[in-house]
Amino acid sequence: MNTIEHPDITRMRRYGDLRNDPEFFGFDYFGDEIFFGEEVVEIDGDLVLQDNLQLYLEEVCGAKFYTA
Repeated sequence: MNTIEHPDITRMRRYGDLRNDPEFFGFDYFGDEIFFGEEVVEIDGDLVLQDNLQLYLEEVCGAKFYTA
C-alpha cells in the first residue's frame, strides 16, 4: 500500500532541513528551493524562479509560447 506524504516531508527526507542553511531563502511556486542571489519573479504573491517562469506562465496564466 502506498502512503501519501506531504511534499515538505518528502523534500526534507531527500535534501535535509534546508531552513538551517544560511543561503536558503524559501521555495518557489513549484516547490523548488530558492537560495539568496537567485533571480525570482513575484506574480500576484507567487514567487517563481526565473528558470520556472515560462512553465508558470503556461500552467497558471494560460500563456502560449511559439515561434513567429
